[in-house]
Amino acid sequence: MLFQDRGEAGRMLAERLADLKGAGDLLVLGVPRGGVVVAYEVAKALDAPLDVYITRKIGAPHNEELAIGAVASDGTQVLDRDLIARLGVPETYLLAETERQRQEIRRRLFVYRGAREGTDLRGRILLLVDDGVATGATVRVGLRALRQCEPGQLILAVPVGPADTIRLLAHDVDRLVCLHAPEAFWAVGAFYVRFDQTQDEEVVRLLRERDNSLRQAAGGAELQD
Repeated sequence: MLFQDRGEAGRMLAERLADLKGAGDLLVLGVPRGGVVVAYEVAKALDAPLDVYITRKIGAPHNEELAIGAVASDGTQVLDRDLIARLGVPETYLLAETERQRQEIRRRLFVYRGAREGTDLRGRILLLVDDGVATGATVRVGLRALRQCEPGQLILAVPVGPADTIRLLAHDVDRLVCLHAPEAFWAVGAFYVRFDQTQDEEVVRLLRERDNSLRQAAGGAELQD
């Protein structure tokens, strides 16, 4: 299966999640950056608010693409201790890289939200959306952090991911929607015709557009009342 772009993937995911449309306690959370483009289409189709939930991969020394762990914006951390031991990664590197990723999380939260506080997550239906998963490390730490917020329901939706990772992530959620889970998997971008890097400016624009749409809809409803 090939998706034309993240927008198409989001619209296809929304079709599989159509039963959630109109749920008043639903909150769609996009994983920046690319996941927010997918999540925007899902939130728009389901008439739901959109926010970001940031997790950052902790990459191996000399190979940032190889995840040896991840950290979430609330401080939750997941480390692959077996892989760390096999690679001989020193503790000093883990501490320094974890702090570097936490600083990046703080930077992005300020860029995306400004001074606005995050939404209260307790008791809500939380729908975490990304543009795909590979190892699942960053998504897993996000799910574990979100579970600590005591949501009413925790759902993960991704267009694509390797079958073994999807099976593993299914244990961390109440519901998982994945459009394509091949046994043979090489990279998320290989399943998109267009997989350009998403910039911070686009994330900010999509968050504002969704927020403005909800405000306008609420204003219209008040006028009708």
